[in-house]
Amino acid sequence: MKQTVLITGASSGFGRETVKLFHQKGWNVIATMRSPEKETSLSALSDVLVTRLDVTDQASIDSAVTEGTRKFGGIDVLVNNAGYGTLGALEAASDDVIRQQFEVNFFGLIDVVKAVLPGMRARRSGVIVNVSSIGGKVTFPFCTLYHATKFAVEGLTESLQYELNPLGIRTKIVEPGGYKTEFSGRSMGYYGVGDLGDYREPYDLFIKNLAKWPMSENIGEVADAIFKAATDGTETLRYPVGHEAAPLLEARRQTEDVAFKKMIIGQTLFS
Repeated sequence: MKQTVLITGASSGFGRETVKLFHQKGWNVIATMRSPEKETSLSALSDVLVTRLDVTDQASIDSAVTEGTRKFGGIDVLVNNAGYGTLGALEAASDDVIRQQFEVNFFGLIDVVKAVLPGMRARRSGVIVNVSSIGGKVTFPFCTLYHATKFAVEGLTESLQYELNPLGIRTKIVEPGGYKTEFSGRSMGYYGVGDLGDYREPYDLFIKNLAKWPMSENIGEVADAIFKAATDGTETLRYPVGHEAAPLLEARRQTEDVAFKKMIIGQTLFS
């Protein structure tokens, strides 16, 4: 029997590459996105169902899970990939900006997990792969809201394993570093510092240096990490991926808080 994976945020970036990889590996794929009517190439693939799922719309979540289950018989793996980031000073963030960041990256993820769990519990098997970030373990200036959501995803996923492992369901976290995707382009929300002049100089320096950071173009290695997490059959929880991910996470583990803060300031603001 072919296995089935549901992937959120499949229209571009990591999600799109992950759809292609699972398809190449012989899986049924439920490729979900907010605007499936715009998708053409994935729709042409055999055993790939392209359907609408907006993680902030419960009805669309339920519909995608129902449609995918009806077509393929069940969902063996969930890949929660949908998300975006915001940049700015926390004090300048409106309530709408704050709540939307959490609705997409955290509450939406929870709603998708809850939608697939009844089927996984019934079969006593399944894997939930939540795409976090090195930003779920390490922080950078002016990314407060994004980091808050990814730290929350990390904590949720780590705790959830205690509930789900006894039911035959594994939880996984994939932690990509910096990649050239639409996430680092149009999917990034810059709300800035508004008229709060105290933040202007360091924010402008950060944005200037952000544009110079080396971003990997090999997004296929993130898809590889997601596939490994979904299929390796182990209880490994975290899968860092990217040339800077493992060294940076290791530096965070080994470095005292103040020293690490000074290192990040030097690299991201004044270098």
